[in-house]
Parts: sequence; structure tokens; C-alpha cells
Amino acid sequence: MRIEKNKLQEHNRSLLAEHERRYEFFASGIKNAESILQKLIDFQVAIPSWALGTGGTRFGRFPSGGEPRNLEEKIEDVGLLHSLNRSSGAISLHIPWDIPKNAAEIKTLAAQYDLRFDAMNSNTFQDQPGQPLTYKFGSMQHVDKSVRKQAVEHNIEVIKHGIDLGSTSLTVWLSDGSCFPGQLNFRKAFQNTLESLKEVYAALPADWKMFVEYKAYEPNFYSTTVGDWGQSLLYASKLGSKAFTLVDLGHHLPNANIEQIVALLLMEGKLGGFHFNDSKYGDDDLTVGSIKPYQLFLIFNELVDGMDARAMNHATDLGWMIDASHNVKDPLEDLLQSVEAIMISYAQALLVDRKKLIDAQQDNDVVTAQEILQNAFRTDTRTLVAEARLRAGGALDPLAIFRKEKVRQALIKDRGTKTVATGL
Repeated sequence: MRIEKNKLQEHNRSLLAEHERRYEFFASGIKNAESILQKLIDFQVAIPSWALGTGGTRFGRFPSGGEPRNLEEKIEDVGLLHSLNRSSGAISLHIPWDIPKNAAEIKTLAAQYDLRFDAMNSNTFQDQPGQPLTYKFGSMQHVDKSVRKQAVEHNIEVIKHGIDLGSTSLTVWLSDGSCFPGQLNFRKAFQNTLESLKEVYAALPADWKMFVEYKAYEPNFYSTTVGDWGQSLLYASKLGSKAFTLVDLGHHLPNANIEQIVALLLMEGKLGGFHFNDSKYGDDDLTVGSIKPYQLFLIFNELVDGMDARAMNHATDLGWMIDASHNVKDPLEDLLQSVEAIMISYAQALLVDRKKLIDAQQDNDVVTAQEILQNAFRTDTRTLVAEARLRAGGALDPLAIFRKEKVRQALIKDRGTKTVATGL
């Protein structure tokens, strides 16, 4: 589905006078408003193909209707999001959920929506129909080399699909681990996993990156073989210069200092990408910024500071993606909210007075350092983000026009009420 341009223009015209008044006031107090705006326009957050349908728990799933039934419809949905916020210009595919029947046609369809293909994601945490060997006791860590070989071959297949689509990175998340003490030899599991990852790494094209994602627990609850950023960094360091750690905000133990983790990984040149979500208890996969907005800002503060220290391009040198499950919300509305929260926090981090902060840190002036960060966080950057959207050709209020144009109702009419997004 597409929202006609004249509808988008009509929407913007109805809000333009008030927006211009707010933006003029806001910009008058910022020295570098234009450069910040350009950074916001350039910044893109990939949408994962699996986030376009309603999520669920082990207790149940309640589809909202009108979910995408195939890869083509998933691309259409991401294209719709991107047309509204102009910050969702990439889609991240999950294999085997999203194997393209004709890669050339899929690539052409994505281009029609101004989309590129972000990191490819492999799946060795489920047994697929027709799969000869089970991953019940792990994949790359498995004691049986034939199971490990199956997992390696799957990841190499994912790389091949990515090459066809123009992707340049592979994300490997392993659910491998153990549920009970004594079930697993930790050292052998690590060595088996490393050996398997090395085989996948050897199949990477020269311009590709491998992202090694970690998770503290679930579905294994005693140990996880890639359980934290230290273990991921260890794998990435042993693999080589094309391997990096990927940080998912929900994959930590409670109260972990994610902003410190980010700072150190950037310092080492081993931060590869981000999966954005939010949580109250664990890997809750909630809307970005809905629970801990200050933490999100502090993480972006370290990202901006660390990337600038290494002269990195904010928009292209790291992989940015949402990874969430939408159990009770309309998935597309949730994604619009998540992208908005990311852009707001990014804008706030760009407002931090770095020189004053460094001076305060050098003087051990804790109060001033806190005030500098909190002043930036308390700045309402929504008007700034909206101006960036407007200049890029998007909607001043994406969620409002989504509802006004009754997008979900139109999707239900077109696709039906009982559709279930592939892979979920």
C-alpha cells in the first residue's frame, strides 16, 4: 500500500504553520542546527522483516489482521514506513523465513520503495521443515560435528542470498547454551563455536562484515555460549578484522551499563551494529524509548562521542536496526514510534556541548557534567526531527497520517483478518 503524495502534502500543509513557528523558535537557540538536520536526514534505521507482524509469547498470539503474507508484502510495508518517516530506508531479512524466489525481482521491488537490504540474519535456533539434524542441544556448539556442519552451511547459504540482494553483512545470533549444570563443557562449546564461526567467516566476501550477537539468557537459562559482550568480543577478535560485536539493548542482565559497553567496543574498533528495543525486566522487545528513554539517550551520547573520536560516519559506519516483537500494538504503528524515539535521542545526543563536558570531566565537576547531559536530554527535539523529515520528503506527523488514512483497515481489506506474517 502507498499513501498518495497529494495526501501527504495535504497533511503537511495542515500542520505547517504551527511547525514553522515551533522550529523557528527552536533553531534560534542552536548554533549548528543545519549540520544537525543533515545528520538526522542521513541517519537510517533498518526494519527487520519479522517485526512487521504481530509478535507473541508462549501463552498466545493475537494477530491484528492485514499482516504481510510474503516477502513482497513485507517490502511494501517497510516502503510505506519509509515514505512517512524517511528514516527507514533499509530492510533486514531473516533466512529461511524470507528466502527470495527471484532475487533480481525482489531487489527491483525494494528499489522502487527506495530501500536497500541491511544485514542478513541466519537461523539456527529453530528446526526447519525437512531439516535432517536437530538443534535441540545447540548448533555451532554441538558435540556432533555433523550438526555444526549443518549450521555452518546454513550461514553460508544466507551469505549467498545476501550477495544476490546487495547486502554486505551477516548477523549471527546463536541460542546455544545449556539449561542445567553439567550439561555442557563450557570450553569445548566455545571452541566448537569458534571453529564453526571461522568457517562462516572464511566464506564472507571481501567487503562484508560479520556481526556476532550476544544474549545473556533465553532460551537457555543456565549458560549461553555467546552470553555477553566480552564473549562476543573474544570471538570477533579471534575471527579477524571483518568480525564485530553486535549490541541488542534487550540482551543484557538487569542494570547492565550498556553505555559503557558501547564506549569500550567503539574504542577497540569492534562495535559493528545495534538492535534497538526497550525492556522493563529482560528481553521484553518493547517499543524503543518507552521504558528507559534516558538510558537510550546516554547510549547515543556515547555512540556520538565514540564515533566522532574515530572520525566515523554516523549514518553508514555502524549497522542500525530495530529488533522488537509487537504483541498488543499495531506493528507498523509501533515501528513508527520506535524510529521516532531513536531519532529524538540521536538529536539530543548531537546537542551535547562536548567541549564543556570534557572540561567538566577534567575538573572533576560532577554537577556540571550531569547538568550538561540532562539539559540535552530535557530538550524537546521533536520539532527538529520533524523538520528533518519534512526536508527529506516525509510526514510531519507519521503516526497521525497513518491513522487518518486508515492504513491498517486498508491492509486488512486487502490481505484479510487471519493473515500471519511469515516466520512468526
